[in-house]
Amino acid sequence: MDLPSYSGSQVRSPASMSQRLPLIFRRLHRFNQMDFEQAIWQLGYLCLAPRRVYRNVYFHKQTKNTWARDDPAILVLIAACLFVSAITWSFAYSYTVRQAFKLALFMILRDYLLTGIVVATVLWLVSNRLLVAPPSHSSPADSVVEWAYAFDVHTNAFFPFFLTLYVAQLFVLPVILKDNWVCLFLGNTLYLAGFAQYTYGVYLGLNALPFLIRSELLLSPLLPLFTAYIISLLGFNVAKHVLAVYFGS
Repeated sequence: MDLPSYSGSQVRSPASMSQRLPLIFRRLHRFNQMDFEQAIWQLGYLCLAPRRVYRNVYFHKQTKNTWARDDPAILVLIAACLFVSAITWSFAYSYTVRQAFKLALFMILRDYLLTGIVVATVLWLVSNRLLVAPPSHSSPADSVVEWAYAFDVHTNAFFPFFLTLYVAQLFVLPVILKDNWVCLFLGNTLYLAGFAQYTYGVYLGLNALPFLIRSELLLSPLLPLFTAYIISLLGFNVAKHVLAVYFGS
């Protein structure tokens, strides 16, 4: 799949496939060059103080002339977390080994990577066409959102979402599937928290770029999300319906 590269108002397609892929994907095989300690630090602060993670993008831009990270260690760690999560969910649903590995592939390839490609592309298009500040003598010449940075934003927002709906939900699974309002409230609130965390994480990532304006528009999904949450409390158990579709049960 060709991944976009934005420059000005036009999209250019480099000749070779290796140039089309962001650097972070091209370095996935270089395990000996990955900084896992830094990646673990980032994952921790994405949950505790996510703004601290984005303070480093300025330094990264100055030293490597790109807003996007070039070290795929965080991708490897998230994939590993999803793999462990899939195995654990497989035990909960009495899956076979084959079904467990299939679930792991779905979580990594579909839930994280494919969703990330779609979200990053949407963010890349919307931010460059609607949120970039008008050119001025004080704005840098390369005031554009890189597609790879938009994928970074998805990655950073995805981890707290993962902890809420892939990890925390598993621990309260027997409770949120019960047929009473308190359990419905707990499960629906968990889903509200997960999607609100993701939305806020996307906002923080793009708000960190100094040449974007009106980034608060990225918080607009919170209103329909909260409205849907209030309506769901009338009797719609989100967890029960989502898990039934996800696991086919």
